[in-house]
Amino acid sequence: MASSPREVVEQVRRMVAGEGVVFSDLFARDGVLEYPFAMPGQPRELRGREAIRSYFAAAPAPRDAFEMNGVEALVRETDDPEVVVTEIEHYGRSVVTGQPYRFRALGVIRVRDGEIVSYQDYMDPIAAARLLGRTTELAAALTAG
Repeated sequence: MASSPREVVEQVRRMVAGEGVVFSDLFARDGVLEYPFAMPGQPRELRGREAIRSYFAAAPAPRDAFEMNGVEALVRETDDPEVVVTEIEHYGRSVVTGQPYRFRALGVIRVRDGEIVSYQDYMDPIAAARLLGRTTELAAALTAG
């Protein structure tokens, strides 16, 4: 039986928590991952499971910037049975600042036949830059003409 959108979100939560789930494996062959509020150097859109796999294989490991103590996911169902809105929040200690942190992102996820066909990942680029120690890069991108 195909995984429901709610079950797929649990797999995303497990991936964020570092529990051995490969993010790209959750996507349909032609699935799309979008970052509407992309950080500098981050693509706004990745099309296809293999493009998503390649991007994450080449990306630096963001987990080096923080020690995660937990991950929570809240799922909100919509009037479309394929679509859920999620709040995924992780928390712990920032290696960059040495301070505790909480980071929340919203996702609008469409699941068909147990696979993600569309994932719009809404992250606060300022909070992400702080967490990853990239505020200088973000400021430079904002001031560039």
